[in-house]
Amino acid sequence: MSTTRTRPQATRKKSSRKASAWRWAGFLSIPLALAVLVAISTLDETEGASLDRAVPFELETTDGDTAALEDTLADGDALLYFSMGVGCDGCFAQVPEIEAELASRGISLLTIMVDPAPMVAAEAARFGIDTPILIDPGAQVSQSYGMVGVYGHADRPSHSFALVHQDGSVGWVRHYAEMFVPADILMGELEIALGS
Repeated sequence: MSTTRTRPQATRKKSSRKASAWRWAGFLSIPLALAVLVAISTLDETEGASLDRAVPFELETTDGDTAALEDTLADGDALLYFSMGVGCDGCFAQVPEIEAELASRGISLLTIMVDPAPMVAAEAARFGIDTPILIDPGAQVSQSYGMVGVYGHADRPSHSFALVHQDGSVGWVRHYAEMFVPADILMGELEIALGS
């Protein structure tokens, strides 16, 4: 009789161990899936869009004027900064972080956001940004450069850059998962792309 009692207990323990192993496997699959997603997004960060030539555009700015890519390129290369915009402090802090560095290299910065001009202007003033920001209603220009839908934003850019040379060729495209990139990191990657 003791033999028949031992077998069900042993079976229960074995079954309990199997259930526990499956619970652990299920629990560990979540971090593993997240690690895979992070690895994929890291690969995506280094890949640029297949855009070879710049798409011409003219957009209204936060100061009520208009800015055309063609006019900017008449003075040299331009770095287009496609930003998430209002609600992202790091996105606005990015502008003064890199603007002077770019200017010292003869590169103009064109910051492009999709929010209404008054909202963008108010945030820009809060960060001491004097340079007009270009407004891209409906994200049409952002879409034409492949900047929408990166890192989960279906209706706006996230934090992306495109270097447009004076001849209209696109020399470098970079998407960042972070909403702020220190100037030394960004300029280092840009210089590698420029071959300097």
